[in-house]
Amino acid sequence: MSTTTTQPEKARKSLKQDAYDHPDFYQLDELLTEEHKLIRSSIRDFVKKEITPFIEDWAQRAYFPYDIVKKFGELGAFGPTIPQEYGGGGLDYISYGIIMQEIERGDSGMRSTASVQGSLVMYPIYKFGSEAHRKKYLPKLASGEWLGCFGLTEPDHGSNPGGMVTNFKDAGDHYLLNGAKMWISNAPRADVAVVWAKNEAGRIHGLIVERGMAGFSTPETHGKWSLRASATGELVFDNVKVPKENLLPGKNGLGAPLMCLDSARYGIAWGALGAAMDCYESARRYAKERIQFGKPIGSFQLVQKKLAEMLTEITKAQLLTWRLGVLMNDGKATTQQISMAKRNNVEMALEIAREARQVHGAMGITGEYSIMRHMMNLESVITYEGTHDIHLLILGNEITGIQAFS
Repeated sequence: MSTTTTQPEKARKSLKQDAYDHPDFYQLDELLTEEHKLIRSSIRDFVKKEITPFIEDWAQRAYFPYDIVKKFGELGAFGPTIPQEYGGGGLDYISYGIIMQEIERGDSGMRSTASVQGSLVMYPIYKFGSEAHRKKYLPKLASGEWLGCFGLTEPDHGSNPGGMVTNFKDAGDHYLLNGAKMWISNAPRADVAVVWAKNEAGRIHGLIVERGMAGFSTPETHGKWSLRASATGELVFDNVKVPKENLLPGKNGLGAPLMCLDSARYGIAWGALGAAMDCYESARRYAKERIQFGKPIGSFQLVQKKLAEMLTEITKAQLLTWRLGVLMNDGKATTQQISMAKRNNVEMALEIAREARQVHGAMGITGEYSIMRHMMNLESVITYEGTHDIHLLILGNEITGIQAFS
């Protein structure tokens, strides 16, 4: 029996170790502070140790590793922009973006877990909650002792959240909450849910719902081909008694949850870039190792074209996200600017994943490489927190002043 190592096996072995280092063609690291670089190094080391060695197995088994929640908390990945007095990191938005980029380089589902916790649970509690809410919930969410979820999307109301039917009524010393939410990341394991519902006057408010409240259940969503290492489920409310003090007092109306989505979409713009860079780096290394017609496939013009186009798009997205981060830090970023970055970067990442899969040939569909997993994950990312087309219409409205949907 021959023991000769084939070229695909050689290429495969060269990628077994997570030797990832990000592309920086325009020397954008010069725009980062030493703190930014230290944070990136810390998160990257964590991803290489705690995520990439296991993620393919988790995804193949559709397994959410709940112990990662506590590890994320210890790492400081939850609510990095929340003030330190509430358990957050007190960091700037570029730091937050870098954290999301490095985690999604490992896996979009892992980034979703962190993104939901920080931007969609901790952010509204900090921004719209009372001081009692901040002190009660934020430290435990920041540490990973508690996991949270965000209830906005409903079975019949996705892109039109204002049409929600989930509602609550005044019942004396408490509210009665009824309805259902769907496609909710973290739901099956969440201890706390920030839920958006209409009061009797039809006004949208946020309420904090805790696991264990009678009538509150979180059935898990099975059969996903995407975000398989992430826990997804429903939120079902059947006459749930919610204490009146659990109402978020700081803001109501549809603008409140949309502000949360802006924060999350900003993180997605950086995160998708991480997935794109992982696919590019895998394709670049594979192209130098894989031999066909007596030479590396990286020597062929069409493969070089793919790699050159990948690097160009990544570089453009890096510039876009960095500038958006500066605007976020200055309090100047608009919803429309965030929409542009989310839409551009996710589409870019998905296209790079598809091109990288072709560079890998048949090996690209296997769990030996991250490509197909990233591609499947990004099919969700391009839809959630504002679909690709809705973000296009948000920009169209900004450009023309004409709303294409009500």
